[in-house]
Amino acid sequence: MTEEGQALQASGPRERRPDLARYAGLIGLLGAVVLVALLMFAGGNGYRVSATFENGGQLVPGNEVRVGGRAVGTIESVELDQQARAVVEMDVTEAELAPLHRGTRATIRSSSLAGIADRYVSLEPGRNDGPELPDGGEIASVDASAPVDIDQLFNTLDPATREGLRGLVRGQGAQYERRGPDGARSLRYLSPALSSTSRLTRELVADDEVFERFLRDTSRAMGTIASRRDELSSAVADANTTVGAIGDENASLARGLDLLPGTLRKASSTFVNLRAALDDLDVLVAESKPATRDLAPFLRRLRPLIADSRPTIRELRTLIRTPGADNDLIELAGRLPRLAQLTSRSFPRAIRTFDRSQELVDTLRHYTPDLTGFLTKFGQAASAYDANGHYARVQPIFAPFRSNPTTGELTRLADTQRLDFFQLGRKSRCPGSAIQAPPDGSAPFAVEGCDPDAVPPGG
Repeated sequence: MTEEGQALQASGPRERRPDLARYAGLIGLLGAVVLVALLMFAGGNGYRVSATFENGGQLVPGNEVRVGGRAVGTIESVELDQQARAVVEMDVTEAELAPLHRGTRATIRSSSLAGIADRYVSLEPGRNDGPELPDGGEIASVDASAPVDIDQLFNTLDPATREGLRGLVRGQGAQYERRGPDGARSLRYLSPALSSTSRLTRELVADDEVFERFLRDTSRAMGTIASRRDELSSAVADANTTVGAIGDENASLARGLDLLPGTLRKASSTFVNLRAALDDLDVLVAESKPATRDLAPFLRRLRPLIADSRPTIRELRTLIRTPGADNDLIELAGRLPRLAQLTSRSFPRAIRTFDRSQELVDTLRHYTPDLTGFLTKFGQAASAYDANGHYARVQPIFAPFRSNPTTGELTRLADTQRLDFFQLGRKSRCPGSAIQAPPDGSAPFAVEGCDPDAVPPGG
């Protein structure tokens, strides 16, 4: 063998060794890739359960499965069964939860109302002493519940209601626009309010029997209100009318509210001063208690009088207020100011006249018995004489003229001469002496220059 052949034989094996190393490295890399793929797509630990929901609730494969808020698995698939219900297959990766037991409840929940791809399935494991759910088992459909989406709620509303709700939302947005700082300040009071609400809730549920009775009573009350819904609707309509009438008088109401603080201040002072009066009133009440014992029988006896006085009160009401013009006391009172203006000049003159004639009236009062006797006895004294003994004939003549015997003419007499022909009797008689003296001694009335003994015979 030549030296070249020996050299070729010596170099051949040394050149093939690097190729074998490369092949071994490539095989190792492929094995690692396969291992990683198996770990990523092998499907967990192999414990799977399914649940049938009325709708899928926007679940997608890959969503979480949670127990008590902690992720314990994922959604593997969402399919439809023959009844168009959603069959959700779940892979539970937490070993301590497998296997689940019968009575486990599955609920589709969302992290927020506005979210779409944030749905998950919340599991409430059943009792450990219940039958186990095998791998690939199914949670009963009665234990699976799907959420009601807000779109489903809106779809139940008619167009008018949706339009009203849209206006409400827009109005709320306009109301709270640029009120962020105010809302931030209000959140400071949220924690105390929640704490108070929590304490209130604990107090409500502290006594289950009382709380249950309260709920039953509330249910009966709501039932009673529902049975009177027509009357309640009428009351609400009347209240609406009342509020509308109040709204129409908003200017007057605002004026009243402006005057209210001053009124309240004066009322406060009045009430403060009233305390002393109430103290004195206590004494009056204590003293009046013995007298009020007979008040009840008196009121019972007064009841028939009140019943009998109703017609009078009705007529009095008609007298005070009657439809029409110029026919009741209210309208008369309205015209009294005009009457007062008219009488403000005539009444003072009449009063002065009465004042001036007071002395004359006082004098004439003394002759009241004489005038009365004249009116009662004149007819008897002036009648013709008959068996009863009437003997006087009196014919008073008031002659304003005098006859001239020569010429036969009538001459007018002065006023002071018209009574010259009359004999008025003794001028020394006292007032009231024309009649027999009454038993009370009121007549005759002695005045200066009269004779009290000058009385009629038999007096």
